[in-house]
Amino acid sequence: MGDLTQTTRLISGAVVISVLLIVLGLMYLGWRRRQRRQSAIARPLPVPQAPGEELFAVDSFYVASTIADEPLNRIAVAGLGYRARAFVTVFETGVVLGIAGEADVFIPSPDLVEVTRATWTIDRVVEREGLVKITWHLGSTIVDSYLRVPEPTDPSELIGAIESIIAVPEGTGNGEM
Repeated sequence: MGDLTQTTRLISGAVVISVLLIVLGLMYLGWRRRQRRQSAIARPLPVPQAPGEELFAVDSFYVASTIADEPLNRIAVAGLGYRARAFVTVFETGVVLGIAGEADVFIPSPDLVEVTRATWTIDRVVEREGLVKITWHLGSTIVDSYLRVPEPTDPSELIGAIESIIAVPEGTGNGEM
């Protein structure tokens, strides 16, 4: 009886381990397929040697980047695929996302579209408007990058700094000459 119980446990354990390995393998294959599908998306730009005057900097959490207005369609290109701690710096020429474990990503100010707040994106739901959403051009693709700014920093400070460098398209100014 004891040998049968031990054998049953070994078989059960082997089945569980096999199922876990299959699931992990399928997850890996799915991620690789996503990367191949998104291979036409441009790579993020490196930080220029002289990015200009620093306007604001804050520790944050990088949550994800997605195709614009598709918060469940994660971007898997280099530097933007994984959630991590980040240091965000706003310069007069653009925004630097210093994502832990990745090369820094530079978003030039002409590529910035808007900065707003969000409540959710892929794999993350927070309190109402608890995420900062930066919409920007990654080559010809418009993407949304989501950041979580921890207390005591007010996310409005980051939003204001980014808004101050977003280029106003010609012909849409305030009418001053």
